[in-house]
Amino acid sequence: MLEIEAWVRDLLEKALDGERLTEEEGARLYHAPLPILGMAADGLRRSLAGDLATFVIDRNINYTNACVSGCKFCAFYRPPRSGEAYVLGTEELLEKVREAVTLGATQVLLQGGLNPDLHLEYYERILRVLRDRFPQVQRHALSPTEIAFIAHVEKSSVGEVLLRLKEAGLQSIPGGGAEILDDEVRARISPKKLGWEGWMGVMREAHRLGIPSTATMVYGLTEGVEERVRHILRVRELQEETGGFTAFIPWSFQPQNTRLAMEYGVAAQGGAEYLRVVALSRLLLGESIRNVQASWVTQGPKVAQIALCYGANDFGGTMIEENVVRAAGARVQYLPPEEIVRLISDLGREAAQRDTLYNILRRY
Repeated sequence: MLEIEAWVRDLLEKALDGERLTEEEGARLYHAPLPILGMAADGLRRSLAGDLATFVIDRNINYTNACVSGCKFCAFYRPPRSGEAYVLGTEELLEKVREAVTLGATQVLLQGGLNPDLHLEYYERILRVLRDRFPQVQRHALSPTEIAFIAHVEKSSVGEVLLRLKEAGLQSIPGGGAEILDDEVRARISPKKLGWEGWMGVMREAHRLGIPSTATMVYGLTEGVEERVRHILRVRELQEETGGFTAFIPWSFQPQNTRLAMEYGVAAQGGAEYLRVVALSRLLLGESIRNVQASWVTQGPKVAQIALCYGANDFGGTMIEENVVRAAGARVQYLPPEEIVRLISDLGREAAQRDTLYNILRRY
């Protein structure tokens, strides 16, 4: 039987009772013994999401790598006039979706750089074509950063851009571009990028228009524990306002080939730290967000499997294609559904394929 210090017990009881911890309390709880954090988060996961562990069959398509943001943590982007910059045409996009559909995909995630040469009509066209050709595939596309940049290029409002994208076929929004929702951190790692309030503003407007989204956190970007806690609590605050987030997805920064690693000596975060972040995310979010997603892409399938016992209830996607994390050194390979099912079943849990909005499509 693990002995629990009084201060740890008090904070866990507060979190498990659904109370929102302060930033100071959350930062203190972060340093509680990992097994105790894990047990508490796993119990909360069980009460909120049950023992079913889900996954989605998906493909990430990066429609362009041209970007003017120049984020220090990104090894994927190229300057717009670079000979290595590209923009996918309609037929290339359709072929990628066709390949994904043959493997059972129900979701396509479209993300790219901040490309000043692309106008709103480009995004409307590809969304319409995908809707017309593959209506059964969820169009999960364009992070808040991209949407705000499109509005800047068009000299339009975020609301108007979102409305036009929705009319063209946008169904949901990925949580990319959040990194750490703290402007001091963002000034170090991505000074040209949207501030944290801008990111939240796009999400708030999307939710108001009935467009659901995920929320993400990339940690290990020079931030401290306080900034991680602040990020999670800010996500919770917006969720309590709008209810528009379907899941929270924390993952670790991949430092290889990045300027951030060279300038700050940032190292890769290990599995124990990842499990701590997952557990704390579940405890700080409480009942506000039901689904917490594991990241096998950055931590590997075995650590993601363990994360299902530390507060996560979702294994993420099969990732038929992934380019951004791969460019930063992660060894990303397609993980077939049968392998995900095996990893879940080995825990004695039931596996299920879901869609983007967490509707169950198939139980195993």
